[in-house]
Amino acid sequence: MSTELENPRFPVGLRVIVVDDDPLCLRIVEKMLQRCQYEVTTFTRGADALTALRERRRDFDIVLSDVHMPDMDGFKLLEHIALELDVPVMMMSANCATDVVLRGIIHGAVDYLLKPVRIEELRNIWQHVVRKRREDSGGEHGAGGLGFGSGDPTEGFSDEGSEGSRDPHGSGGKKGNSKRDRVGAGGSPSKK
Repeated sequence: MSTELENPRFPVGLRVIVVDDDPLCLRIVEKMLQRCQYEVTTFTRGADALTALRERRRDFDIVLSDVHMPDMDGFKLLEHIALELDVPVMMMSANCATDVVLRGIIHGAVDYLLKPVRIEELRNIWQHVVRKRREDSGGEHGAGGLGFGSGDPTEGFSDEGSEGSRDPHGSGGKKGNSKRDRVGAGGSPSKK
């Protein structure tokens, strides 16, 4: 029985779409994801990302989208993906207002990252893909219940660039720094 931890290359090759109308932010997030050894496809327009997802659904594992974009905001993109494509979507924004974060989570975002996004937050995004596949398979235990076909949770992930790190999490054992980790009981970001 194979698990995520038994394959030292997992999650190398995770296929991520990043959508942000800010070219600088887009490039920075792209480079950080590439440092995590993920395959990255970028778009500056939500409509273009949605078209690519519709045409090549099986080519992508997860979407990371900015909230505020001019052509189609991240919430509208999230809505289309949730209804049509069932791919995990993470939202990112400099806006940490509780109502904005809550709106994203209620509408199906698997996480909400505050900008500037840090590489520590991106290293573990693969967990959302595994959770989604487990849910889709009925939440069965063991590798066969992960929805990866052969029972291998790494099926479909590229082996390219797998030399180097033996840490399958890429986190060095550190906890992520998502919005949920940084928001205190009062709903405002806590200092780290």
